[in-house]
Amino acid sequence: MIAHGGEKHKEKAKAPQADSSRQEPEDSRDTVVLKDVTPAEHAGHVANPGEVHASLADFPHIHPLIVHFPIMLLMIAAAMQFVNILFRKKELNWAVTIMVLVGFVTAYASSYWSHPHTSGLSAHAELVLEQHDKYADYTVYLAGIGLVAQLLSVLVFKGKRWSIAIAAVILIGAGYAVSMAGHYGAQLVHIEGVGPQGKFLEQHH
Repeated sequence: MIAHGGEKHKEKAKAPQADSSRQEPEDSRDTVVLKDVTPAEHAGHVANPGEVHASLADFPHIHPLIVHFPIMLLMIAAAMQFVNILFRKKELNWAVTIMVLVGFVTAYASSYWSHPHTSGLSAHAELVLEQHDKYADYTVYLAGIGLVAQLLSVLVFKGKRWSIAIAAVILIGAGYAVSMAGHYGAQLVHIEGVGPQGKFLEQHH
């Protein structure tokens, strides 16, 4: 909660003023992301009010369509494996392994294959992006280690309690890392204005 205190908000509120090319009045800073966007800059489906479902090509970047998978899967897998320390259910152990596998693959994909490149960020937004990328890297590393621990627990140690506990600790770390990456990602989008309608994203056609 301290990270969202008054000083931080004031610092971020000043960021749009520093970009003189936007030429937005001070009293419209809350809508600065949308003010200078013309209909031609919107996704194609916006021009047709009857078209509700956007295609993949309509999105400025595919990253937000992938990144929610590791956020969901790794956190649920960590909770399930923690509970499985008590129950030692083979079915739960296998379910967690599959979830971690998909979580690791999608975390890697969203961090390295589909990570958007940015330009024109404010100094504060750059700091937030650094934190986002740092925790995204932690997520990939810990999810990978957690996947190895899960495979060893299932295939080699046959669900021994200590092997489940080790995997659970690693996955809790991965769950924490992905939650922090998600927090900073949400901060970039909803506070710094990075991403909506392609704002501050490099476009490669």
